[in-house]
Amino acid sequence: MRIMTVNGKRLWNSLMDMAQTGASIGGGSNRVELTDEDKEGRELFIGWCRQDGFDVSIDAMGNIFARYGEADHDLPPVVVGSHLDTQPRGGRFDGVYGVLAGLELIRTLKENGVKTRRPIDVAVWTNEEGSRFNQPMLGSRFFTGRCTLEEARAFRDAAGISVGEELNRLGYEGTADRAALGVSTYVEVHIEQGPILYQTGQQIGVVLGVNGISGFDINLEGATCHAATTPIPMRRDALLGAARIIDQVHSLGASLEPNGRASSASLRVTPNVHNVVAGTVSMKADVRHRYPDSLREAETKLQDIVHDTARQTGLSVEMTQYGRSEPIQFDLEAAGIVRDVVGHLGYSHVDIMSGAGHDACNLSFFAPTIMIFIPCKDGLSHNEAEWTEPEDAERGCNVLLNSVLKFAN
Repeated sequence: MRIMTVNGKRLWNSLMDMAQTGASIGGGSNRVELTDEDKEGRELFIGWCRQDGFDVSIDAMGNIFARYGEADHDLPPVVVGSHLDTQPRGGRFDGVYGVLAGLELIRTLKENGVKTRRPIDVAVWTNEEGSRFNQPMLGSRFFTGRCTLEEARAFRDAAGISVGEELNRLGYEGTADRAALGVSTYVEVHIEQGPILYQTGQQIGVVLGVNGISGFDINLEGATCHAATTPIPMRRDALLGAARIIDQVHSLGASLEPNGRASSASLRVTPNVHNVVAGTVSMKADVRHRYPDSLREAETKLQDIVHDTARQTGLSVEMTQYGRSEPIQFDLEAAGIVRDVVGHLGYSHVDIMSGAGHDACNLSFFAPTIMIFIPCKDGLSHNEAEWTEPEDAERGCNVLLNSVLKFAN
């Protein structure tokens, strides 16, 4: 097969330039979804696309599509992409690498005069992280029909501001209907966000699927009282209950290795003041697993931990599932094509499962889907110190380019 390569220096410069939008003090990026910083990153991407002559369209959820090929092509496109929004103090590569690798792909095709049978769309999905509106992967959920526009626009942040209000404020209520065109294949390249590639020295991960995820909101209610005067046996301390749950969830996670995880997060204590025993605690916990039966077992164990702890500490508890997805398998034929490309490029690779959710999860219900991973240092992500080497970024983009050429032709 004919092999093409991208301009690795140009890709790296794009990544570093994008990192300056919403740059955080610790060297990462802070572009929380549908904020002014998110808009700044979007505008930079759109500016690059239009400068290079690519047609740009935006749908009603603010998803952005930059097209290589005829704008009115009647064949469903190959779509590549990811997201530009970050965690509040996130890194430079999570999501953004997939978007800018897509941009580098179509730049390379244009400067080499390559024509493809199918058009290629580079997608920027709105609100993948879900850190503000507590609804991750919202743009791709809407695109694939897994939620309605009305449902998506109605979600609100902690200040009561809705997704729809922010789309309107930022000027990202588009009119394009790219979903109606269909998708022939969806490809997403991403840093691993885990340690397997980095620790084993493998250069590329061919992602076969994504672990199932089940997340819960947990509200513990005890009673506020004076911390200096109330004897320990008389307390109904919601923070104590939360601490015991966190410890047991950690142990549950250890028992699920290597194919599963369990985590606690997002503690809100009321009243969060000195000298007062906590009356209420709201928190989140989730379990993840590669296998459906094991995911259900982990859910049961998590629920037992929470209810048993509440009973032992004299607390009342409300536990509500806020999201659930079964383990997802990506397209095996597409995985075979990516493996073939990796072999022709001379890179090492390993088949891998993703522990984290991605927009590719939603797209997998809509079209044949595959993901490509590159290493990240120490497996660290959702952190300002998140890092991948320029050579790894270039290798991943070369795999993306040559795989997409096969899918598009």
